[in-house]
Amino acid sequence: MKHCFLLASTILLLSNALAQDKNNLAGFGVEANYSIGSGVVHTSKMRAGFPYTINSGILNFVQQTNGRKDWQQRRHYPLIGWAIMYTDYDRNHVYGHAVCIFPNLQIPLIGGKKVEWTLTAGFGVGYLSKRYGLYPDFDTLNTAIGSHMNNCSYFATDIRYHLNKHVDLQMGMDFAHMSNAAFRQPNLGINKYGAHIGVRYFPVTSQPERIHTELPKLKNRIYIEGKFGMAAVEQSTPNGPMYPVYLGSLLASRRYAGKNKMFIGVDYSFYNNVYRFLLNNEIFPGHEKEHSWKSAVFIGNEFLIGRVGIMFQLGYYLKKNALSDYIIYEKLGGNVYIVQREKGVIKEFFPYVYLKTHSTQAELVEAGLGIGF
Repeated sequence: MKHCFLLASTILLLSNALAQDKNNLAGFGVEANYSIGSGVVHTSKMRAGFPYTINSGILNFVQQTNGRKDWQQRRHYPLIGWAIMYTDYDRNHVYGHAVCIFPNLQIPLIGGKKVEWTLTAGFGVGYLSKRYGLYPDFDTLNTAIGSHMNNCSYFATDIRYHLNKHVDLQMGMDFAHMSNAAFRQPNLGINKYGAHIGVRYFPVTSQPERIHTELPKLKNRIYIEGKFGMAAVEQSTPNGPMYPVYLGSLLASRRYAGKNKMFIGVDYSFYNNVYRFLLNNEIFPGHEKEHSWKSAVFIGNEFLIGRVGIMFQLGYYLKKNALSDYIIYEKLGGNVYIVQREKGVIKEFFPYVYLKTHSTQAELVEAGLGIGF
């Protein structure tokens, strides 16, 4: 009788443990994609081209949200993931191969019971096996990348078919970018676009039970925000000295739909690398600082995901420095809100990291702090 009681107790405990594991794994899945595409020679400064095809493999560990957080319901239950991507650019001849790791977010665009259309974005870090180098490498053909460690950005759109609650089949288009944002020269960046097919497997279920609650209505509040950031760049010479860039922004933003902010503002940036170049070459003597800064106006949108904001900004230069010919620039990055409240003088306080680009070429990585009133 005693042994029967122990056996029954053990079975009951194991059953409860398995039930809890299944509950915890509901919505968890593993996704595998194979992408075939081409590289983009976006400037004549790139001395080497790309092979006809570039192959990539992506392994993504995903979790279907269930509405436990307010932002998950406001975003219509997006899927979040951590991905590992391997890309063979040219069999290690010039550009080598890359391994990237990045968090990603998948947002449904059009949904249905069997078929859906989604958009995925991810940002992280990557290691590139080949880079421009002098002694002891003497690899001067690769003018695209000057460092092994780089930023990695990934965008994809998919048409997905739900075979059952465990298996999804998908196909779509993708774009991947690698650069070090002029932290090391050269920095032309590597861009790859392609098409992919893939499969996604959920051990328990792809559709965990969703939570539906009455969400508090958030006012379409207007914020006044200030940001101060810094970047570090080289000036032309590979493996040369690093120069600081100081950046400041003042903007007004308006929240809408409880999950987004649109904004308009002005940017200011001072480039020490340009200042030193003008000083050393006796260009504009006595007026070097006047020709070393930029100002711009910009508009943009921020997608709020809990305490994280994904920001895209489009700017137009009102004033350019002596070494810049671009008119338009873009910023893409994220804010992490340490303070995020509806009342009080200071309503927002956040560190941020942005990638600033001119079309397909990255200029710098800006890191700083922001405050909102």
